[in-house]
Amino acid sequence: MNRIFAIGVVLNVAFVVVEAAFGLIADSLALLADAGHNLSDVLTLLLAWGANVLAQRKPTVRRTYGLRRATNLAALLSSILLLVAMGGIAWEALGRFAADVAVDGRTVIIVAAIGVIINGVTAWLFAAGSKHDLNAKAAFLHMAADAGVSVGVVLGGIGIVMFGWYWADPMITLAIVIVIMISTWGVFRDSLDLAFDSVPRDIDPRQVRAYLGELPGVASVHDLHIWGMSTTETALTAHLVMPDDSADDAFLQRISDGLMHRFRISHATVQVERGTFDHGCDQPHVDPTPTSSPS
Repeated sequence: MNRIFAIGVVLNVAFVVVEAAFGLIADSLALLADAGHNLSDVLTLLLAWGANVLAQRKPTVRRTYGLRRATNLAALLSSILLLVAMGGIAWEALGRFAADVAVDGRTVIIVAAIGVIINGVTAWLFAAGSKHDLNAKAAFLHMAADAGVSVGVVLGGIGIVMFGWYWADPMITLAIVIVIMISTWGVFRDSLDLAFDSVPRDIDPRQVRAYLGELPGVASVHDLHIWGMSTTETALTAHLVMPDDSADDAFLQRISDGLMHRFRISHATVQVERGTFDHGCDQPHVDPTPTSSPS
C-alpha cells in the first residue's frame, strides 16, 4: 500500500504543476479549479500515506492499540480540507458568470484529457484496498471523482471551441464542486462516526447482538460495544450471561472466529458471567430485533 501511495503522490504532483500552468495560460477557471482539487488530493494522499505508516507502528505500554486511529483521523481531516477548498472554488466560479472571460478551449481539452488518464490510473491503484479500508476509500473516491471531473472539463472545452460557450467554464467548475462534495460527504460522515467510536456502517449491531445471544448457554448479552480501531480493524467488547458456566477456551475461540468471519470484527473481548450479581451495566438498552436496515 505504501508503494501505491508513493506512485499516486508523484503522478498527481506532476499533473498539478502542468494543469495549474496551463490553466493560467488558457485563463480557464475549470482547469485551475481542477488543479486546486488535485493539489488537495496530493495532501489527502500524503495524509493517508502518513496515517498508513503510523498505523503499522507497534503498540506501546501507554498506546496499547498503537497508532491505528491515525487512519480514521486522516480520512476525517482530508474530507474537511476538501469540502472547504470546494466552497472557495464555488464562490470564485459564481463570480465568473458576471465576467465575459475568453478561454483557450483547445488547451483545456488537451490538459483535461491528460488528467483523465492520470486520475483514472491512480484510482485503479486504490480500487482493491477501498473495499475494506476507509482511508484507502477516501483516496480512491478522490481520484475517481477527479477522473470524472476531468471528463467534464474536456466537454466544457469542446463547448468553448465549437460554440464559443465561455460560460461553460464556470458552469463546469460548479459541476465539479457539486460532484466532489457529494462524493466527499460520505467519507466525512463515516470518518466522523469513527472518531466518535460509532459502530462501522458495514456492521449491524443488532445482528451482532443476536448472534451472541443465540450461542449455546447464553441467557443474555449486555455492555456490547463495537467500534473502529482504525479504518480496517474493528473491536468488540461484550458481557455474556451464562448461568450454567459452560464457557471454555474452545467456546471463546468459536466466538472470536464467528465474529471475524461474519462481521470482520478482528479484536473481540468477551466477559462471561453467571448472572448471580448486579453487573452494573450503564449502557442503555437497545432492542436487538432488527427493525430496519442500517443507514
